Amino acid sequence: LFFRYLGYSSLNGTMVDATTVRNLIAFWLFGLCNNYAYVIMLSAAGDIIDQQTGVNPAPSNDINTCVKEITGRDCDTISTGAILLADIIPSLCIKATFPFFMQRIPFGFRMLVVILFQTGSYLMVAFSVNMPMSIAGVVFASVCSGLGEITLLSLTSYYPKTMISAWSSGTGGAGVVGSFAYAALTEPSLGGLSPTNALLVMLVVPALFAISYWVILKMPDTVYSPGFNPKTWIVPLNHDETARAERSDSKKEVLRIAITDGEDYIVPDEEISSYDLQRSDKAIIDDEKVPQRALSMKEKLILIVPLLKYMIPLALVYFGEYIINQGIVQLIFFDCASGFGISKNGQYRWYQVLYQVGVFISRSSVNILPLPRVVLYILPVLQIANAIFFFFDALYFFVPHIAILFVLIVIEGLLGGASYVNTFNNIHKEVAPDVREYSISVASASDSFGIVVSGFLSIPIHNFICGQPLPGIPGS
Repeated sequence: LFFRYLGYSSLNGTMVDATTVRNLIAFWLFGLCNNYAYVIMLSAAGDIIDQQTGVNPAPSNDINTCVKEITGRDCDTISTGAILLADIIPSLCIKATFPFFMQRIPFGFRMLVVILFQTGSYLMVAFSVNMPMSIAGVVFASVCSGLGEITLLSLTSYYPKTMISAWSSGTGGAGVVGSFAYAALTEPSLGGLSPTNALLVMLVVPALFAISYWVILKMPDTVYSPGFNPKTWIVPLNHDETARAERSDSKKEVLRIAITDGEDYIVPDEEISSYDLQRSDKAIIDDEKVPQRALSMKEKLILIVPLLKYMIPLALVYFGEYIINQGIVQLIFFDCASGFGISKNGQYRWYQVLYQVGVFISRSSVNILPLPRVVLYILPVLQIANAIFFFFDALYFFVPHIAILFVLIVIEGLLGGASYVNTFNNIHKEVAPDVREYSISVASASDSFGIVVSGFLSIPIHNFICGQPLPGIPGS
């Protein structure tokens, strides 16, 4: 059932082979591990600020105690939008520049850098003694997230499109597991760990990342593998063209198998070229990686234009949801009676958990409910409307109970996750196969553009709301 859910039905009545199972597991773990540090840094944003500023902004005497009565706004001197910017700008810079030259860097080298930066991010934030050191750790997490995403999304072009489903589901899983793990570990009634110790526990994730790539994943022979000789550490310019020629005969052999259904007789080449493939046979051919065309800089820039119809809606969706997550929702909190007895900081953590639950559900749904491209243009409208609702609630506190906000935050995550996974699913289906790797890596920058703009806007929005009195509370 798991593999049918990921889009795999049996081919010619046979079961999914062990290699496919390994690859699906690997790509799911890639999504989980790659986004984990990013999620942890956003979930810990409030704690990072409190720890480094030495300010307890909660109206109660104890940040782990719920607010018995709301007497005014609860504003940090530094918005969590500042943490967001540190967590996304380096990632955006990588996504906007690396697709133009990263094809010359072997996948293994890129992955090594990703894992080292992720390990460094946990250690730097855990042992930080000042705000610049904490921000540097967040930047490390951003670098590993951005480089990892464009590297692993590009790697999916060497596999069937179901690997995108596995990757996207894993990224959604990172949100749920990461935000829930941090909230549970630091909640006094559960783990009771300090933010420092909670971050040190997370060091198991880079180790799992390395195991997933170098042990679980079965790498196709079309992916360039460097040797010990430094001269092999740069991918040759003509590598894909060479692979195309070398695999020409093997592709014919796959077609022969498809035509004869395994029978042992010779099929002439001319019969292969005119053969009308059946659906099951197409699935076999889809498993064959199409070597990527060598592109000039001019061709790369031209190819960006047709991708804008995917990138702009995705950027707008992420703009809306990160305005909510890092600029507004931090300012919305409830008293003990209306907030399930959860502390102010605890409420922020659980906002992050529920948002990630929505992301996980929708990012895992593409093979159950794939969305056509036209629906991708509706999602930004809904998400921005959601952001406007949250903005006015932060101003006037008219939502009577936190449960209502919890539901809206799940919906926010559903919209964001659906936009992400269906954007890349549509690109994989509609873009020419010989430029798919480049197209996916370029499109991966679009969500980061939306997040960066929201990060810059969330700071003045935060400050504006903080400057307004709460209705019915004089002097607030």
